[in-house]
Amino acid sequence: MLVTVLIAGYYYIETSRAVRLIKKLPGPPSVPILGHSLVTLRMTPANLWQKGLEYHKLYGNIAGAYIGTKAVVFLIDPRDVEIILSSSVHIDKAEDYQFFKPWLGDGLLITTGDKWRRHRKVIAPTFHMNILKTFVPLFYENSIDLVHRLREKVGQKFDCHDYLSAVTVDILTETAMGVKRERRAKTGFDYAMAVMKMSDILHRRQFDVSLRFDALFKFSKLAKIQEKLLNIIHTVTEHVIKEKSRDVEEKLTKSQSKEVQNGKTTDNSNTNENTEKVQSDSSYMHYVRDDLDDIDENDVGEKKRLAFLEMMLELKKNGQMTDEEVWEEVNTIMFEGHDTTAAGSSFALCVLGYLQDIQARVHEEIDAIFGDSNRQCTFQDTLEMKYLEKVIMETLRLFPPVPLIARQLNQDVKLVSGNYIIPKTATVLILQFMTHRLEKYYPNSTVFNPDNFLPEKMQQRHYYSYIPFSAGPRSCVGRKFAMLKLKVLLSTILRNYRIISDTPLTDFQLRGDIILKRDDGFNIKIEPRKPASRTEVAI
Repeated sequence: MLVTVLIAGYYYIETSRAVRLIKKLPGPPSVPILGHSLVTLRMTPANLWQKGLEYHKLYGNIAGAYIGTKAVVFLIDPRDVEIILSSSVHIDKAEDYQFFKPWLGDGLLITTGDKWRRHRKVIAPTFHMNILKTFVPLFYENSIDLVHRLREKVGQKFDCHDYLSAVTVDILTETAMGVKRERRAKTGFDYAMAVMKMSDILHRRQFDVSLRFDALFKFSKLAKIQEKLLNIIHTVTEHVIKEKSRDVEEKLTKSQSKEVQNGKTTDNSNTNENTEKVQSDSSYMHYVRDDLDDIDENDVGEKKRLAFLEMMLELKKNGQMTDEEVWEEVNTIMFEGHDTTAAGSSFALCVLGYLQDIQARVHEEIDAIFGDSNRQCTFQDTLEMKYLEKVIMETLRLFPPVPLIARQLNQDVKLVSGNYIIPKTATVLILQFMTHRLEKYYPNSTVFNPDNFLPEKMQQRHYYSYIPFSAGPRSCVGRKFAMLKLKVLLSTILRNYRIISDTPLTDFQLRGDIILKRDDGFNIKIEPRKPASRTEVAI
């Protein structure tokens, strides 16, 4: 009987269309019935990148695998990546994103179809540059707070990621969420640490068969830990929603009172506040054109210029969004809006700490902009940070915070790079970590070189050869927010400190979590660049 079942299973799996197509792709050898499951059993977050590099050398830019009749395809070539990411058909996230649901619900990261289109349409304008530039003073104030907190670490080796995680939570709470400093939760660090631990649990569920199924996971120790972590995370996000709702109500009351006193008038005090034409000659703009760029600021009314959470609450008041949907999107943006930039800024400081010549050029540029002045950073200043911008972009090339993108195919896909077809329902894993290191597009690709982002070099490369924020219809809505925040945060730190690290970039022990991290920690030392009296930069 068992033999009959095995034979039937073998015949069903091996003759399925998906498996037949996958077997035509390069890839590791499979085992009858089990397919490539033994390969995944040996895979861990710690060795993921080593395995990825090994398979890339063996099989090139395409590799296929299957478990049962489930097909998985790894893509690296930008020409193939473009087919997936530029499509309005292949917008569904892979099944593994289901693990996020207890945390994020059905928010923008996970949802698809009409809900995704409707939510993206209203969320994207809240991250337009004409809104973001008004955040610069808040980016700066929080960055100076960090500069002050770092004084206790002068001369010591410490992990900068903990500090950067906390400050990026504070920045996000005060800007996109619009919660005043005196009202924001005092638990930004606890939130950031809970997010890191939650990400680790979700990633372990992807690799451990015994944790993949909810029926088994709920009996594990990790399920109890997850429950505690989600309590910390959701307490913070619910506090954010509550405080912003209170703020909106207070503004409404004051507005109504003003109308009663002065007669019914329209307050146009902010009508032209953000309509100044934003310069867009930055290098990174070449890679981040999106649906936001099609918005004509002269046609954008006051409501469309609301920051993220205020817009969500406005939509809820008008019956266009439910309480649950607001909760989902706040949790989604809180996660995506801080953890990626915490990782990106941590990698940048470690890189600059080791490459002192590049750090010296950044210091030279910053000093040329600010001189001996203790003034605040302005939006115009960020436009002059050309070399720092290239450093940030090169950091995100070598160490993209989101190292891979997973999509579920809704149709067969014919690849450009070879005579292969990926079957409908297959999971496609786009390894941008590898794409960013292709010698064809980046000579000496493992060497840190900000000149990779000189305009003439960028124009010669395939658009999809650089995708730290993804690309296409499901690209990250907050990538301009992230770039502007990184410029203000890093420039403020570097105005005040010299960064020191003795770890070569090739020795970074990378960990392939949901967000790319270092297993060996983001350890640096700092020393003041100026006398203490001159580090009291204005707030």
